[in-house]
Amino acid sequence: MAGEFEAAGTIVEGALVATAVEQSNLGQTTTGSHAEHDCLNCGAALAGPYCAQCGQQAHVHRTLSAIWHDILHSVLHFDGKLWRTLPMLAFKPGELTRRYVHGERAKFVSPMALFLFSIFLMFAVFSFTGGPFGSGTSTHNVSIKKDFASEAKKLDAEIAETEAKIADPKLSQAMKVSLLSKLGDLKADRNVVAFAQTGKAKYSNAETQGSDGNSSMSVLENESTGIKWLDTLIQKGGEKMVSNPNLVLYKLQSNGYKFAWLLIPLSLPFVWLATLGVRGHHFYDHAVFTTYSIAFMCLLFLLLAILSRIGIGSNVLGFAFILIPPVHLYKQLRHSYALTRPGAIVRLVLLSAFIWLVLLAFVMILFLLGFLG
Repeated sequence: MAGEFEAAGTIVEGALVATAVEQSNLGQTTTGSHAEHDCLNCGAALAGPYCAQCGQQAHVHRTLSAIWHDILHSVLHFDGKLWRTLPMLAFKPGELTRRYVHGERAKFVSPMALFLFSIFLMFAVFSFTGGPFGSGTSTHNVSIKKDFASEAKKLDAEIAETEAKIADPKLSQAMKVSLLSKLGDLKADRNVVAFAQTGKAKYSNAETQGSDGNSSMSVLENESTGIKWLDTLIQKGGEKMVSNPNLVLYKLQSNGYKFAWLLIPLSLPFVWLATLGVRGHHFYDHAVFTTYSIAFMCLLFLLLAILSRIGIGSNVLGFAFILIPPVHLYKQLRHSYALTRPGAIVRLVLLSAFIWLVLLAFVMILFLLGFLG
């Protein structure tokens, strides 16, 4: 089932790319290899460098080098659009949003094209750097695995020693009861370690009765929601997540890349709520606001990841991570919707709270996809 979900995500993503590229293709100015009297696309008579009927260029090309030019030109408009858009996105996001919404669209990279570019680039860089603060993640994981292995070895030795004492025929009944209780506690502790390592308990509940006569260990396989298929899904997913966390992390990153577009529809209702009472704006305006904002955050995290990779301290990166997003969001809110300073601050607080809800919903979707996978 996860394959269908991933395919759907890829299809939507591809459709968004195609839309952004197709729209930008209408404004190309590439010089072609020969001229035509009629449009090669729709057959209409030509009276200039573009077809008045469909917008295609009068001149077309069939050279290999022109393909690379088309890729750069169509997706990012390196002829000047990108370099006009990025500075405004960083320092005047509200003005960029307002001008694009009000019709100045040929000057700037479209929100969707910039969003897709940012997502692609961010996850490509994160796959090498491990994220803004992930330079030491691998070493930390190795250390944790060693600690679990050491604890498992220690508990196994204590369990073997306790079982040997219980097997002594000269042992008194009172001492045997005490040792059985201790053995149950030790096996319960060993189950905790085993579950963290493999996602499965080493001993059954019958073997792990503690001193109070109850099981000291509760794992996913003993929990129930009352829905059989959901219990099976949670158990299998939980075992996968615990037994192979690196694979789970990879799947989360992969699904995050494929389904990042979900952040836009998830955010739209909350942006509408945060700007409730501000007249003269439509859901299209909120979509432009949201898409430009997410694109900036992706580029910011990308920059932090690169800075982390070249040795910039985590304290500096953490300060930037905490300070820059709310300041940027405040500026975009205030100037996109022509708000007063107090009004922008109030809506910033509301939107900041809503952002956590959106991120929580997005992460839950990613985990659900991981469980299905």
